[in-house]
Amino acid sequence: MNDSWIIETDALTKRYGAVEAVSTLDLRVGAGRITGFLGRNGAGKSSTIKMLLGMSHPTSGTGRVLGHRIDDARANREARRHVAYVAEDKQTYAYMTVRQMIAFTRSFYDDWRPDVEARLLRQYELPIHRKVKALSKGMRTKLALLLALARRPRLLILDEPSEGLDPVSIEQLLQSLVAAAADETAVFFSSHQIAEVERIADHVCMLDRGRLVLDASLDAIRQDFRLLEIGFAHEPPRVDWPATDVGSIRTTGRQVRILAKCNVDAMIERAYGAGAVSVETSAVSLREVFLDQATEQA
Repeated sequence: MNDSWIIETDALTKRYGAVEAVSTLDLRVGAGRITGFLGRNGAGKSSTIKMLLGMSHPTSGTGRVLGHRIDDARANREARRHVAYVAEDKQTYAYMTVRQMIAFTRSFYDDWRPDVEARLLRQYELPIHRKVKALSKGMRTKLALLLALARRPRLLILDEPSEGLDPVSIEQLLQSLVAAAADETAVFFSSHQIAEVERIADHVCMLDRGRLVLDASLDAIRQDFRLLEIGFAHEPPRVDWPATDVGSIRTTGRQVRILAKCNVDAMIERAYGAGAVSVETSAVSLREVFLDQATEQA
C-alpha cells in the first residue's frame, strides 16, 4: 500500500449475513482536497466509514487510514488521534450540557483551538447551558460539527453531515468544510445530497450496492464527461465501445444513449463508422452522472 494516500483500501468487503454491504472496494483518497462520497441510502457509505474508523471489522480485504492499518487495533487508535469524525446519528452524551460536552471533548486534544470554538459557538448560536438531550436535531448536528472542527485534524470524516440542518445552517457547514480544507485538513464526507457535493468537492467517489461506480475529479466530470445521443437509420449494430471510456449504454429503438467518460471524439468517429446518421453531444452535471450510474446498476 502507498502511505501517501490519506485513505486507501484494497478489496475491502463487509457482509452482514447474506447481505454484502461493501464489495471488494478499492478506494483512494488523496491529501489536500475535499472528497465527496456519494451514493443512495443503503449504498454502503456508512459501512465503509465504520470500517475505516475501526468501528466495524472487514469481512475481507485491507485498508489504511493515514498510513495505519484499519484491522490493527493499536495502529487504528494511532490514526484516530489525527481524525475527527461526525457520525450520521450525531450522538453525544445526552446528560451533559453543551458547555460540559465541549469542555469534556477539549480535554482529550492538544490540537484544540479555542478561537475556533468561540467562533462556532457564536455562528451556530448554540445554547451552552442546555442539555444535549434537549437540543433539536439540527442543534445536535451543529454541536457535533463544532467538536470536530475546533480541532486541527489531518483528516475530517463526516457521515451525512447536513442531515437535520436548515438551508442557512447547510451554507454554514459547507463554508466550514472549505475553510478546514484550506487549513490543510483532508475532508471526506458522505452524502446523497448531490448539490452539496458539487458545490465544494474536488473529487467524487460513488458507491452503488457496495461497489465503486465512479471515481473522478469534478474538473474531469465537467471537462471530459459527455452524453452522446446516437441515431441510426435502422436497428443499431453491435459496437465494441472501450469499457474505460463508457459509463453506461442504453438503446431505445434506433437511438443509442452513451455516457462517455473520455475520448469523446474517438467515440463519435466510431459511431459514424458503425453507420450512425447523427451524433449529438452535451455536457452533463454531477446529478446526471449520479442518476445514470445508479440507474445502470439497478
